Amino acid sequence: MTDQKIRFNDGAAYEQLMGIWSRLAGEVFLDWLAPEKGLRWIDSGCGNGAFTELLVERCAPAEVQGVDPSDGQLAYARTRRQWSGVEFRQGDAMALPFPADRFDAGVMALVLVFLSDPAKGVAELMRVVVPGGTVATYMWDMDGGGFPLGALLTEMRAMGIASPLPASMNASRMEAMEKLWSGAGAVSVETREITVQRTFASYEEFWSIGLKSSTVGPALRGLAPGDVEKLKERVRDRMQAGEGSLTFSARANAIKGARAG
Repeated sequence: MTDQKIRFNDGAAYEQLMGIWSRLAGEVFLDWLAPEKGLRWIDSGCGNGAFTELLVERCAPAEVQGVDPSDGQLAYARTRRQWSGVEFRQGDAMALPFPADRFDAGVMALVLVFLSDPAKGVAELMRVVVPGGTVATYMWDMDGGGFPLGALLTEMRAMGIASPLPASMNASRMEAMEKLWSGAGAVSVETREITVQRTFASYEEFWSIGLKSSTVGPALRGLAPGDVEKLKERVRDRMQAGEGSLTFSARANAIKGARAG
C-alpha cells in the first residue's frame, strides 16, 4: 500500500488487525466476482497476503503476482503456504512492474484510499490486464462509517488526538469508485456493498488489537495513562460493549468492471 503518512510494515500485527477482516469481506467479494478457474491474477497492494491466500484457496489460479511496497508485509506473505505460481514482489500500485496485457484479472483489496493517486492505481490495473479482463476492488466505506476501527478513530478525534488519515479518503465512496472506473475506460461496471461481522472474545481483545494499528498505536504513545484510559472507556461506551464477547459489523464498497476490448 502506498501513502506518505501511513505505513503498514508489521505483517503479523496487520494479520490480527485487518487480515481477518479482509478475508471476511474477501469471501463475499469473490463470491460476487464468480471468476473462472485457472486465471492469471495480479493482487495490487497485496500487503501481508491475506487476500492473496484467499484467492488461491477459492479460485485455483494459474498464477498470482502480489505487489506491495512494504518489505515487512511481503516477508509475512512469504511465510504463508507455498503455492505453485504465486510470487510476491516489491512494487508500487501506481507503477506496476509488468507489461500491458499480462493478466486475466486484477484486484486491490483494502488499498484504494492509501494511494496518493487512486486514478493512477486503477489505470495501472487496466493496463496490465487483457482486453475483457476483470478489474475490481473492495474498500471499507471510510467516510460512510464502515471502517472496523471507526469508533476508535471517532473518539480519538473528539478528544483532539491527531492521527494520520489515508491519502485519498473520498475514494472509498461508491460514487468516487464509479468515477474512477469510468475514467479508466471500464465497461460492464457493477457495484455492491459488503457487510461482514467479526466477533472478539472481549472488549479487551478488541482494544489490544486496535492498538496494533499503524495510526492508532503511535498516536497514543505520547498520551498520559489517564487520557488513554479515558479514550478506552469512551470507545467502549460508543460500541456499547459489555462483558463477554463483542460482535460488530464493518461495511465495504466494492466495484468490478472489464477492460474494454
